Amino acid sequence: MQRQIITPGPLLDDQGRLIEKGYATSLLKSYDKSKVAANRLRIKEWDYYCICTDHFALALTIADNSYMTMDSISLLNFDDNSQITTSRMSIPLLSRRTLPSSSVRGDVRAAGKDYELVFRNDGTCRHLTGHMDCFHKDTPISFDLTLTDAPAETMVIVTPFKDKPKAFYYNQKINCMRTEGWIRSGNQEFICDPAQHFAVLDWGRGVWTYDNTWYWGSASGLAGNIPFGFNIGYGFGDTSAASENVLFYNGKIHKLSQVKFEIPMKDGTEDYLSPWKFTSDDNRFEMDFRPVMDRSAKVNLGILCSDQHQVFGHFSGTAVLDDGQKIHIQNLMGFAEKVRNKW
Repeated sequence: MQRQIITPGPLLDDQGRLIEKGYATSLLKSYDKSKVAANRLRIKEWDYYCICTDHFALALTIADNSYMTMDSISLLNFDDNSQITTSRMSIPLLSRRTLPSSSVRGDVRAAGKDYELVFRNDGTCRHLTGHMDCFHKDTPISFDLTLTDAPAETMVIVTPFKDKPKAFYYNQKINCMRTEGWIRSGNQEFICDPAQHFAVLDWGRGVWTYDNTWYWGSASGLAGNIPFGFNIGYGFGDTSAASENVLFYNGKIHKLSQVKFEIPMKDGTEDYLSPWKFTSDDNRFEMDFRPVMDRSAKVNLGILCSDQHQVFGHFSGTAVLDDGQKIHIQNLMGFAEKVRNKW
């Protein structure tokens, strides 16, 4: 079942419960943080951007997890097989965050002793700027990027959690945004060309349960000369109303049913750098995935734990649009991840 939300209105009722569950092609439901009725320490909000090319990737995060804020920059160089992720964390009393209640427009800024991240959105384009003076040892990083041509339709999903009526996840993925600008770190400079480089926004607002595992995959690029991408994922919450699996093609989304991540195993554990497979129950998404780099991170602070594997690599295979048209993909750069958080 893929239930589509088509009526605008509030996301939550007066008791802090979801009014509708399912997927939409835009942010039809309005998020109002003041209507959240669950424990405020369970609220999670973030804006995450990822620019992914054949040669490099940049990931930027501004997040407010209620009891902790996190601002993060990741730079991956696929040509020399190097990666750096540096995060700054603080408690909200020392580093307040006010993330916009909608992705349609609004600005967010995060700053600390040696860094600043600014995401500006005037409703037409997104301007991402920032710096971190000690990104890696004494090496700084800075960037200035402009994202345009957001597709007319996006992936939006309203996900409840079983047995937790006041928990929910409201999520939007905007793929295939053309990206122009530069990234500089040390003696390296990376140039983004809007003719061939694209970004994705992961916009998330919700009340999460404590222990969750999710699978997420994303790619944006060109099929012929037409913008093409996909969003796939599962693993948390009650997705009986709808999945988050969609294809993006020429500004429109094409809804998929269920997609399975087939991660290879070795000696009883996931072998993330061996080839993966992706299969769908409706035979509309069949992909091989050849990993290039695993951006992994593991943190164990007792009651707070995180085990993340965001694997970048090349997708090859076939995707089928709603009208039956087959899109043949060869070596499309993207990522697929498995993340477990106790938070």
